[in-house]
Amino acid sequence: MNRHDRYTYRIIWSDEDEMYVGLCAEFGLLSHLGDTPEGALAGIRDVVAFAVSSLQQDDAPIPEPLSSRQYSGTLTLRVPPETHRALAIDAAKSGVSMNRLAAERLMIRR
Repeated sequence: MNRHDRYTYRIIWSDEDEMYVGLCAEFGLLSHLGDTPEGALAGIRDVVAFAVSSLQQDDAPIPEPLSSRQYSGTLTLRVPPETHRALAIDAAKSGVSMNRLAAERLMIRR
């Protein structure tokens, strides 16, 4: 398996271009237009493979695939004081910690 096979790809429709756009989350500046979703996916995979090869030749850092990264489960957020206060009030009313309430709300939005 090639390294570029493990990256996170997605295909979207572009009304502006009237074509499908292939994207890769780990290489946010790269994209490829295609007439079909399959063509856009094949194209972005080729673009990413070329980018990885170029980075290797230059001895430059290569992004690690999101699927290979280890996550701690700890997330620190900065929110406006009003949002913090509202979360604290909602958590107190519900009888749960702010952490639990925030985690539950994040899970609902997936």
